[in-house]
Amino acid sequence: MSQPSKFATTGTTALVIERFAHAAGSDELKLALVGCGGRGAGAANQALNADSNTRLVAVADLFRDKLEVGLKSLKAQHKERADVPPEFQFTGLDAYQKAISMADVVICATPCAFRPAHFEEAVRQGKHVFLEKPVAVDAPGIRRVLAAAAEAKKKNLKVAVGFQRRHSVGYREVVKRIHDGAIGQVAFTRSYANTPLRTGLERKPEFSELEYQCRNWYYFSWLSADFIVDNLVHGIDISNWVHGSYPVRCHGMGGVNKASPDYGNLYDHFSVEWEYATGARLIGQCDRHVNCWVSVTNHATGTQGAADFLDGREMYEITGANPWQLRTKQKFNPYQLEHDEFFQAIRHNLPYNEADYGAKSTLTAIMGRMAAYSGKVIEWDAALNSNLRLAPDITSLNDPPPVLPDKDGFYPIPVPGKTVAL
Repeated sequence: MSQPSKFATTGTTALVIERFAHAAGSDELKLALVGCGGRGAGAANQALNADSNTRLVAVADLFRDKLEVGLKSLKAQHKERADVPPEFQFTGLDAYQKAISMADVVICATPCAFRPAHFEEAVRQGKHVFLEKPVAVDAPGIRRVLAAAAEAKKKNLKVAVGFQRRHSVGYREVVKRIHDGAIGQVAFTRSYANTPLRTGLERKPEFSELEYQCRNWYYFSWLSADFIVDNLVHGIDISNWVHGSYPVRCHGMGGVNKASPDYGNLYDHFSVEWEYATGARLIGQCDRHVNCWVSVTNHATGTQGAADFLDGREMYEITGANPWQLRTKQKFNPYQLEHDEFFQAIRHNLPYNEADYGAKSTLTAIMGRMAAYSGKVIEWDAALNSNLRLAPDITSLNDPPPVLPDKDGFYPIPVPGKTVAL
């Protein structure tokens, strides 16, 4: 399994100091942003903060209003380096190709249904790429990402994936200690992503059904992969890192307590157990009910102790035979650190490709969704080789989406025991 970059294990201070130092060259890097929503604009801001000689030269989004909001935010923070002229602001389904062609580095931050195609194109054009997580919604998409990642390695392209916890000072220190034997042999890990419901998007009369779903993408599994993949995948990735491998199978359950036309076709809770080849387990839960227990945490239990990662609170602790505790006084932003390291790799031509573990941790989450939707035990190889596609090829916003509402506005919800997972 890929481990943290060798130039950024504990030397966070050195990273910050080196952010603006380009020992291996000072030529301007041209940046393109594909997907101008909140996460895309945030990633572009962090990229521009990471490297003072990087300039945003092109932006792309499916929708003009989304593009304008994201670009306005970036211009407010980087007036001269985010001043993209109108002729380099691209909209529509083919906008990504035009923006990618103008750049050295590309940020791919659209809904993840489009990520495999955008990554393929960026690699084909020979660009360094930052992929927001998750990287796909289904197994065919995962295979496309893995193939493009292999091609990127051949071309010596740098690829980052938005699993920012792997760049956190606290997470790195705890995982290092676990790998060094601080809690003995790992027996099981736990991951939680229990957070309140997001507000759905109001449907406007002028929206086609496909446009409404693309704008309200979080609530449609063919666009977001369901929230076990969009949210819990962060914790799943940390557990895979702790275990040093990927699961061989999983089973689980989930459902919807109260369906609503406003919230698409997603489940509102999942509980899944993954099994690794060693016999160790990952137990994952995610829940989006309002006024319920909120927890976004990781935990590991071994034969000689336990470790707790409390994300966002900068609290890390090991108990048992080798007690240890970290309360970071200065909060280093892992979202920024992942871009600092990415751009250092580009500037110094260091090996850097996070797409393999990014794709496999995404597949781990997809397995969990498959298990909950179907009620079946899902094997790793069967999941990886599945030909079931959630995300179709879209040629126009007038195309019919893969799910449609009934006469009352409700969307079909997966039914365990009936829904086909593979």
